[in-house]
Order: sequence, then structure tokens, then C-alpha cells
Amino acid sequence: MPLTDSSEATPPSRYDDQPALGDIKINHNVVAGIVRLAALRVPGVAGVGGGIVDGISELFAKRESDHRGVKVTEDAEEHYYIEIRLVVAYGAEIGKTAYETQVAVRKQVSGMTGKDVRKVDVIIEGVRLMAGQPGVEDKSDDSWPEPSATD
Repeated sequence: MPLTDSSEATPPSRYDDQPALGDIKINHNVVAGIVRLAALRVPGVAGVGGGIVDGISELFAKRESDHRGVKVTEDAEEHYYIEIRLVVAYGAEIGKTAYETQVAVRKQVSGMTGKDVRKVDVIIEGVRLMAGQPGVEDKSDDSWPEPSATD
């Protein structure tokens, strides 16, 4: 049985923990984008953000619309704390949708960044009737009267 040299390089447990090669930093806007995309894939989520507070803050802070409704903070130990504002689809079970969003966001952010997500706060901003649901009328150009033919 061959002996292995204990000084042989082993892969790091985290790819961003390699001081000899340099730092890897992930911008919070990138994390917010991951959060938003993960939430939009959850059944019952009709939208992320879009509340009046986000609209006003976007005007003054010039925030990108892709990150509306998501706030990402990080502590000294590099753990993420996330707040997400959702609009749920009419008829969806709000508690279940919020819980599934928390799980999906935590899994996706941890999987893509390698960092722990300590908390995912979900704030329900509203309920939206989705196109294709019963009670939603198709309002495609039917509001314009037909022009009368003149000879």
C-alpha cells in the first residue's frame, strides 16, 4: 500500500475559502437575483416585490427592477439573511406558498453560493388573479369599438 504525502493538496470545503488564490466575493444583487428566480419557480407565487415602497425606492435609489422586493444582508460570519416580498396567486394557500418559498430560496442560495442562509423572511404584499384562472376575462382589444364602414 503506497504512502501518501500529507502535504498533498486537498480540495477546499468551500471554493471561496482559498486565500492563496485570492478572494471570491458575490455581490448582494447577484444573490437577490437568485432569490427572485427561486421564488418565481414556486407554485402559487405570482410575483416578487412590486409594492409601492419598492416603486418609490426604485425611483430615488436607482435600484434595478430585477431586485425589487428582495433584501439581502450578511453578517460577520458570512451568513445570509434574506427578506422577500411576494404577491401570491389568488386561491393559493398563503402559508404553504410562503413556506415553500423559504425552502426553495434557502436551498438555491446555499447551493449556488456555498454560504449558509440563516433566515428567509417572507412578506406577503398582495394577491393577484392570474390570467387563465376562472373569473379572469380576456380584455384583448375588445374595448375598442369596431369602426363603421363608410362608402
